[in-house]
Amino acid sequence: MEIAVVGNEEFVLGFRLAGLKHVFVADGSNYQSVIGEAMSDTNIGILAVDAEDLSGLPYNVRAKIMDSIQPVVVPVGGDESDLREKVKRAIGVDLYKTEDE
Repeated sequence: MEIAVVGNEEFVLGFRLAGLKHVFVADGSNYQSVIGEAMSDTNIGILAVDAEDLSGLPYNVRAKIMDSIQPVVVPVGGDESDLREKVKRAIGVDLYKTEDE
């Protein structure tokens, strides 16, 4: 399984520099079709997206993307609780859990 990223040029630049091979550049006009293309790639296991771009999608599309298991969509730059739930659902373990919980 591969890691991929979807976002504008500035967002994906750091991922490219880190060596990610699956980079999908999208702007507001084609974001929905590009993220759909990325999600249909069976080689992608984790898809990183800009949380701000994701929030601009219609509710039903955003819900479908966030509920995806293959690939797991991880919003970057959003609320930490979203990431916590995604990691928990993806691997079945709450990595953030403390002894108090």
